[in-house]
Amino acid sequence: MATNQLPDALLVRNYIDGEENALAILIERHQAKIYGFIYSKVQDRDIADDIFQDTFIKVVRTLKGKTYNEEGKFLPWVMRIAHNLIIDTFRRDKKMPLFRETEEFSIFSVMSDNCPNIESKMITEQVENDLLKLIAELPDDQRQVIELRIYDDLSFKEIAELTNVSINTALGRMRYAVLNLRRIIEQNQIILTN
Repeated sequence: MATNQLPDALLVRNYIDGEENALAILIERHQAKIYGFIYSKVQDRDIADDIFQDTFIKVVRTLKGKTYNEEGKFLPWVMRIAHNLIIDTFRRDKKMPLFRETEEFSIFSVMSDNCPNIESKMITEQVENDLLKLIAELPDDQRQVIELRIYDDLSFKEIAELTNVSINTALGRMRYAVLNLRRIIEQNQIILTN
């Protein structure tokens, strides 16, 4: 049987035993499928070339290190290595995206500081203070439900147990509180925007 017609498992064994040509046959045999898989995921020739090369560097290291677990599944094993390297590439690129400066594109056009500035912090604080004043105008039972739900993040079941009322009563108080807040806001022509 010609060397290039040997099964994968035998070629792997031959390579481990020192026959360098066996790996070349394996690569040639599966190159199209492995490279096609990689390229279909990354859609970039340079990146696909790098991942393909890194895949076979890992294959060589594993085979030379005699840590390959022979199960007669060479191609699925190599595909799994390639898949993991693709994932690593996406993770790395997500952390450090590559931007190329061109005449139409400048990195400074996409850079932004999402941290709120002092003005927006002050506005938010003012709106929250105004809202607290409005809530204070509500009847005690409605104010209590709003505070427990919004500020303490309790469920209506927890509010009902804490205030010794049914869930329906707690829900009703919340509904009336919201309606009363809307009424107060409309009467005073308050605009709550941030």
